[in-house]
Amino acid sequence: MSFASLGFSEALLRAIAESGYTTPTPIQLKAIPAVLSGKDVMAAAQTGTGKTASFVLPLLQRLAGGPKVQANHIRVLVLTPTRELAVQVEQSVATYGKHLSLKSSVVYGGVKINPQMMKLRGGVDVLVATPGRLLDLFNQNAVKFAQVETLVLDEADRMLDLGFINDIRKILALLPPRRQNLLFSATFSSDIRKLTAGLLKNPVQIEVSPRNSAPRSVKQWVYEVDKGKKPALLSHMVRNQGWEQVLVFVRTKNGADSLARKLGGDGILTAVIHGDKSQSERSRALADFKEGKVRVLVATDIAARGIDIIELPHVINFDLPKVAEDYVHRIGRTGRAGSKGEAISLVSADEVLLLSAIETLIGQLLVREVATGFIPTHHVPLTRQLQARPKKPKKPKPEQARGEVRKTDGEQKSGGHKPRRGRKT
Repeated sequence: MSFASLGFSEALLRAIAESGYTTPTPIQLKAIPAVLSGKDVMAAAQTGTGKTASFVLPLLQRLAGGPKVQANHIRVLVLTPTRELAVQVEQSVATYGKHLSLKSSVVYGGVKINPQMMKLRGGVDVLVATPGRLLDLFNQNAVKFAQVETLVLDEADRMLDLGFINDIRKILALLPPRRQNLLFSATFSSDIRKLTAGLLKNPVQIEVSPRNSAPRSVKQWVYEVDKGKKPALLSHMVRNQGWEQVLVFVRTKNGADSLARKLGGDGILTAVIHGDKSQSERSRALADFKEGKVRVLVATDIAARGIDIIELPHVINFDLPKVAEDYVHRIGRTGRAGSKGEAISLVSADEVLLLSAIETLIGQLLVREVATGFIPTHHVPLTRQLQARPKKPKKPKPEQARGEVRKTDGEQKSGGHKPRRGRKT
């Protein structure tokens, strides 16, 4: 099926073609007709599936030819959890809507508020916002909601994870009761379902990928390594394997800065994104990474869902995330839109429980390797959550009851011990 068959205007079809897209993705095929019909939608889709276009395109179609937006008013409100994602979504709106007479803008914290207020004075058709900054603008009478036709909650599960639920409730109370509501999330968690119970009216439910599944286009494996040797191993891999664009996830801001200094000292151009960086610093770091001016971008999970880089080849988990679901979101930065990618985790012995939780979540045991020169002193224990539970022994037969006890299958095969997986060097 083509985009033309979905009923889009010539202006939208031209913008889609100029963007290089020819065939709708599964989420787009299911979500676009529902959004065009004006129905509420509750959709679960992993990153890299074309989710943003699945609501941006039909909303632009509906907005075209509608009433003129009034001063300081908006017609579509898109809420996102992070600044990076907000910028990414607004860029999609501008790209697809470039042949339409519609205005869009993006607002987020960490930058001066006055320029954002100025952009809103004439009204905008589509406003992409983070919750906190949107409330700041409302409290200064810079934005009004009487004309809102559609609300989009993008990455809703992440917004709940980051503690935005109270801000979201405040915003919902300010919006017109008659509106279309669209909710996009990586998962349909119990908290998401609680939120949607009072928000969505008879929603069309869409789920195009298994819950918490890792992208099939991403090759995943683990390097076992002692914790103190992780920086040296990463530096060795980047330099010796000729990697030119590597996104590295760490757990803490101090850890990110420390790793960047180590890589920089080894002659590897590196940039950092985390919560203590100003918005201008984060934007510059991301731009330099996209343009190839730096080889490595070190990021905390604040960037896990807000970075969209075409054909990003490598994602490294320098630290495993404490929340297993974040692993899926991290590695979802690569292998997007049909391209292949690699996700490599550097795992030390003290992270075995985190590794086990990830493997249980994604339903597979990750292949383990060790690198020459970095064989760990403390090996990562085997994880067993996904191994079949041993069968309960059957009641002994009469001859067994008389002392002719046989070994179980497990004892016959392994002598009571499961063999250790082989390691590559």
